[in-house]
Amino acid sequence: MAVSDRSRPNFLLFITDQHRADFLGCYGHPVLRTPHIDSIAARGTAFDRFYVASPVCQPNRASLMTGRMPSVHDVRSNGISLSMDSVTFVDLLRDAGYRTALIGKSHLQNFTPHPPIIKRPPPRDGFHEPSAPLTQSLRDHLDDPKYEQETPQYWTRPGAHVQTPFYGFDHVTLVRAHGDEPGGDYDRWLEARDPKAKDLLGPKNSLPHDYVVPQAYRTAIPAELYATSFLGDRACAYLDAAKNANKDDAPFFLMVSFPDPHHPFNPPGKYWDMYKPEQFPVPEAFSRNDWTPPALVQNVIKEREAGKANLTGMGTIGVSAREAQEARALTCGMIACIDDAIGSVLGALDRSGKRDDTIVIFTSDHGDHLGDHRLMLKGAEQYQSIVRVPFIWADPTVLGQPKRTNALGSTMDIGTTVLERARIEPASGMQAKSLLPAIGGTPVRDSVFIQYDHQAPNAGTDVAARVHSLIDGRYRVSMFHGTGWGELYDLQNDPGEFDNLWDQPEHAATRARMTEKLLLAEIEHVDRVPLPTRRA
Repeated sequence: MAVSDRSRPNFLLFITDQHRADFLGCYGHPVLRTPHIDSIAARGTAFDRFYVASPVCQPNRASLMTGRMPSVHDVRSNGISLSMDSVTFVDLLRDAGYRTALIGKSHLQNFTPHPPIIKRPPPRDGFHEPSAPLTQSLRDHLDDPKYEQETPQYWTRPGAHVQTPFYGFDHVTLVRAHGDEPGGDYDRWLEARDPKAKDLLGPKNSLPHDYVVPQAYRTAIPAELYATSFLGDRACAYLDAAKNANKDDAPFFLMVSFPDPHHPFNPPGKYWDMYKPEQFPVPEAFSRNDWTPPALVQNVIKEREAGKANLTGMGTIGVSAREAQEARALTCGMIACIDDAIGSVLGALDRSGKRDDTIVIFTSDHGDHLGDHRLMLKGAEQYQSIVRVPFIWADPTVLGQPKRTNALGSTMDIGTTVLERARIEPASGMQAKSLLPAIGGTPVRDSVFIQYDHQAPNAGTDVAARVHSLIDGRYRVSMFHGTGWGELYDLQNDPGEFDNLWDQPEHAATRARMTEKLLLAEIEHVDRVPLPTRRA
């Protein structure tokens, strides 16, 4: 693999939200067509075994930015903002002279007004309650107003905008939520284009439809005014400005972050009808009589059957076969909309004259069950449908890179790989690995470590959901805190993850070996900063 002497390339990173790996044309989807994303893969390398550090938004996005695991950067679950004391790989690019921009969803801070589930208990009778700065073992300033920049209240202020630098980004155009009401800078853009368009927003103004899957509504906003188009428009404007930059100007790092295809399922305009539920086969779990769902999955399914599931929330719910087909069809419509926006951005990159100097990257923050194992959305379940995501790296200055690789990679490796390619040293304490050797054909990982933490309890229990998993070349092992549950799957012989080997005596040796590897991963990812200042 030969690399040119252009050591300071531009970077264009596309990231989608709740987008599993197999829902792309270039990843083998039999129905969905994604020609523009596929064109990135055609010019680069697609990873077939790329995994999240955590299968939920905030922790995994924080791991992408910091190159550190959730237990170390402290964004263990949704509901914890990433401390601005954290050094991100974007900070390091900016420090090295890069122009840095985020257009789209950040979700490094909380974006709802809802109070937390986990709270400090009241003091016991007769006990002194410490003063506020001393109530937690680690002093923090996460209640500072600067951590409110993604909340709806912040954006009600006249002229509200993100204060930069924002985790290393000098330029930020923000959307802060999902669906057709993403807020942030989108609202002003929409107002400028059509002052009456706000009357078309939201489920209450949606168009009639006959879908039954929860959280599906047919937005009345036309596709050209939908958030995905807004982000494509703003990214194109950024690249059009780069066209006029001098040849010797600083290189750029641009992240374009789409809030789709995350639920609600509301593709706009022509994308609603682009795919039909009948085009999608019923997921395998609905036809298997030999499958006994693990305890957690049984509990989720029973909640739905008993009418107790939260159908408007973010966590996993049980679904019917028809609902699964509908969710898949609408998700594909949303992905097709994103693909068209990416096509327009790639066109702007070509117009800028910087295509040959720009590394283009595509990934997602986590997946969605979409009916696999009779589940939808995401949660403590660690199936491939939510932990495996796409990762494509296209470097125009590299010759002979493989088109596909089975090398293992993690979301937290993305920033370190960018830094390595830009010839910038990582910060001490970054736990990620550069994937450049893997892109060149030499794997750098023998396993990936995944952490899941949630404020709410596992379904059917009163135990807060905490799961750690390890995936190697063949197996996935997961251990659930406080429940006694464990899972072990042979991904080679059982890619659908239906046969849990955890309690099977003939697989005791494999369970022991994988549990030991998980323990070693726990030790490996204990924080090693701050560095010592003396020997003792």
